[in-house]
Amino acid sequence: QVQLVESGGGLMQAGGSLRLSCAASGRTSSTSNSYAMGWFRRAPGKEREFVAAITWWNGSRYYADSVKGRFTISRDNAKNTVYLQMNSLKPEDTAVYYCAAGIYSKSPATYAYWGPGTQVTVSS
Repeated sequence: QVQLVESGGGLMQAGGSLRLSCAASGRTSSTSNSYAMGWFRRAPGKEREFVAAITWWNGSRYYADSVKGRFTISRDNAKNTVYLQMNSLKPEDTAVYYCAAGIYSKSPATYAYWGPGTQVTVSS
């Protein structure tokens, strides 16, 4: 089992920045080599959508078009932590953000482990 815990959410004005963190614990060896860590979000009344992902074996990064150029995903292998730096925030970024670990894809179905989520609210 792998446990994921997000932190760093909150309320921010449009144009501001936030950094989310996702700390992994437990059988974190299962998150190395062939796995990826991803961020997804769910806005009120909408489906959970892909935001960004980073692969553990070579650090390749993937982004949704809606956040490309504004969000940056990174990792600290020594700390088993993944970050999501969010800049130029927009009201439409308001959502619960979830960290996930699993096989890389843009579908939540391939991620086996999920954190409880952290709320990000962007005011206009």
